[in-house]
Amino acid sequence: MTDSSLESGKRKSQSIQFLTPALFAVAIFTSASLVFVVQPMVTKMVLPLLGGSPAVWNTAMVFFQTALLAGYLYAHLLQRIPTLRMQALVHIGLLLVAALFLPLQVRGLWGDPDPSAPVLWLLGTLVISIGAPFAILSATAPLLQAWFAKVQAGKPGGQNPYVLYAASNLGSFLALLSYPVLIEPLAPLSSQRITWGIGYGIFVALILLLLARMWGARNSAGESATVAPRSESIPWSRKLVLIALAAAPSSLMLGVTTHITTDVASAPFLWVIPLALYLLTFVIAFQNRPLIPLPVTLLVQAAMIIAIVITLKLSGTDWLFQFCLHLGAFFFTTLMCHQQMAARRPAPDRLTEFYLLMSIGGVVGGAFTALLAPVIFKTVLEYPIILLLALLARSNDPSPYTRRDTAMFFTSLVVAVLLPISFHLLRFLPDLVTTLGQTGLRRAMVIALLISGICAFLVRNRVLPFLALMTVGLMASFLVSGGKESLVTDRSFFGILRVATSFERDLGGNVHTMMHGTTLHGAQIQHPDGRCIPTLYYARTTPLGQSITIRQSAKPALNVGLVGQGTGTMLSYMRPTDTFTYFEIDPMVDRISRDPRYFSYFKNCATNDVRTVYGDARLTLKKEPAHSFDYLLIDAFSSDAIPTHLLTKEAISGYADMLTQDGVLVLHLSNRHLDITRPAMAAAEAAGMSYLHQGYSRPREGHDMIDATTEALIIARTPEALDAFKKDGRWSEWTPGGVKPWTDDYVDLFSAMVRDMRKG
Repeated sequence: MTDSSLESGKRKSQSIQFLTPALFAVAIFTSASLVFVVQPMVTKMVLPLLGGSPAVWNTAMVFFQTALLAGYLYAHLLQRIPTLRMQALVHIGLLLVAALFLPLQVRGLWGDPDPSAPVLWLLGTLVISIGAPFAILSATAPLLQAWFAKVQAGKPGGQNPYVLYAASNLGSFLALLSYPVLIEPLAPLSSQRITWGIGYGIFVALILLLLARMWGARNSAGESATVAPRSESIPWSRKLVLIALAAAPSSLMLGVTTHITTDVASAPFLWVIPLALYLLTFVIAFQNRPLIPLPVTLLVQAAMIIAIVITLKLSGTDWLFQFCLHLGAFFFTTLMCHQQMAARRPAPDRLTEFYLLMSIGGVVGGAFTALLAPVIFKTVLEYPIILLLALLARSNDPSPYTRRDTAMFFTSLVVAVLLPISFHLLRFLPDLVTTLGQTGLRRAMVIALLISGICAFLVRNRVLPFLALMTVGLMASFLVSGGKESLVTDRSFFGILRVATSFERDLGGNVHTMMHGTTLHGAQIQHPDGRCIPTLYYARTTPLGQSITIRQSAKPALNVGLVGQGTGTMLSYMRPTDTFTYFEIDPMVDRISRDPRYFSYFKNCATNDVRTVYGDARLTLKKEPAHSFDYLLIDAFSSDAIPTHLLTKEAISGYADMLTQDGVLVLHLSNRHLDITRPAMAAAEAAGMSYLHQGYSRPREGHDMIDATTEALIIARTPEALDAFKKDGRWSEWTPGGVKPWTDDYVDLFSAMVRDMRKG
């Protein structure tokens, strides 16, 4: 062989050695991007069938985590095949089989969802719609890292294949961020589905190219296919620790997602933030030199947990501050767990087993929060409980306790314990309470918790004492958060419902209120003279009260459809000649609103039997006779979030088909965080409908239970049907101002949030 031949072969070998790791990184990056961009996309596709509930995302995440576990288990079992060539042939075959499920679509094998048991329907639908391609793609990261370790055996890069996990999570992170900012606003769902299928095809081509390079690298280097000796097995005690360290962040991710989506919207642009931060912690934790070292993580995490304890039960706290605080606490708690996990990672030959344990933890944490906790707890207790238990992952200071440690511990403990006792004793001192006022009491509570928190921060490196102090502090915060006396609290797939009572002297006694999440969804005066007085958004002064009153003055008998039942306050307007039908997705709401112990609109105010139809209104309204409603109100809230699929062009066209010739459709559009009015106007225009707008502001004088600031849009099939509202003078014409209409294929909530922030 000539020198030139040897030199050529050497250059070829170096080229292969460079290209092979690069192809590994690109393939892992691509698969991770596909895996994580499809999660918000598919969940958005199925969301309209379940009323837009935030629980849809949490339940879907349990499916994705379980499918990820299946992929990791497959990657782990595939390592038992002795040769890389056979492993590769099996994997390529399964990738091609999974391609038969493309393009992605929600497959209706299970029919329409049952509102009383939506979880099983959702999980089953996701399995048959995306289970195969998602699971096989999920296996890519551990599988290719295991192949990389074998191909690069004996080379420096082969000693730490975990670095490729950073490439995987970086791809996931970028894909998630691009979805709400670029993909969702620019591309309809139909285009997204097709593009994802093309991306899947590109990934298969990458795998084929990678395998060709692998064989070339092995043949040119003359490597044998012998299997390297196995390292010592992972002890069971360490396995359990790894599972626990993975379970806590997974649970917290869903808990914080529920917390931040309850009052805005169950939408991809909010879903992806906690998930993206979750993935970013993996990128940092598995770096050779972490951008954020563990000591810094522990310091910031302790401070944020203390801030959470102080503010968790404070009503009226700025939403943006709470949003950032909870995301920050989640990020640093998750980073702490993942850094502790990375410190315990095994040798490369145990890589797939490590990822399998990590995936088991993810499923355990997700299933606890999404499936088990709603059955066990009536409120979202799982979120603060896991937040506190995660403190056990902190690094403990083994040195002897100092006098300062003891003094700080007992000071924090005594202040936290005395706080609820003091607030209880204040009940016997009404004059002092009147002097201090609610603002003064609130400040006193914050100062006491702050003192306790500062003392606790100084013992943060003593894990068990710090956990004890945070637990006592959180209990104190719960006990003094007070407010209205709770009559009943219940929980369903669609949220947490709380009925409370408070004494209102100006209204003649007690008033019962319904809270869905953190938003007031109805109230009833309990004095006999006031039980059928419509209150809050439904008062006669608001757009909702005005609209039905105007319709009743024009027609002696109305057929009324009401989407969203609440307390049943609209029954205050019912005449003996009217027919009212509620369309409600949550059976729990119907059960509580019909219980006369809490609300008596059905018993005392309804003049006829009132029918309640269960299910998502888009589905159930289709089963009603066409052109049958004289008045149709869309008032479907989940806390303050509005299911966006009820405001699309197709939805409004469907409502129009249900209206009589002179019938009207009323959209209740009050929202604290999103500008949804302009998209609704644009959708009405696109559907060829006429509309008027009204923004009503509650007068400062008078009781805040009597009426509420309300925004609404009234829509009709013809301009003539709105003549009476134009003459009324309180309704006006508006334009959407260039905002695109939402459709079943396109919803842009991110822009709606930006517009609202600019308006504020």
